[in-house]
Amino acid sequence: MVVYVSADGNYSAITTVDGSRFVVTLQLGQIEKRIARLLDENDNRFIRIGKSLIVNRDFIAFINPARQKMVLSDCRSFRHEVSASKEALRALKELLEKEV
Repeated sequence: MVVYVSADGNYSAITTVDGSRFVVTLQLGQIEKRIARLLDENDNRFIRIGKSLIVNRDFIAFINPARQKMVLSDCRSFRHEVSASKEALRALKELLEKEV
């Protein structure tokens, strides 16, 4: 299962639950379009954060806009810390708080 996808120049790095990391020859925008085609239109599990990150919202454990950090975890077997802009993380946090 995909935890997050990060931009890596003209490539994208896909990180999975088991910690595997795969680099693919697609830009993040192309990955985003493929995810949209694969998933039901009501499935908003994957969310784009800024220019360089797509995350699986099922694994968002903690967001700290001031430090530009977000923790993605299942609270048992893995923990990934990723960075994004303050503005992008603030907007994500507000979006998630509205949904609760």
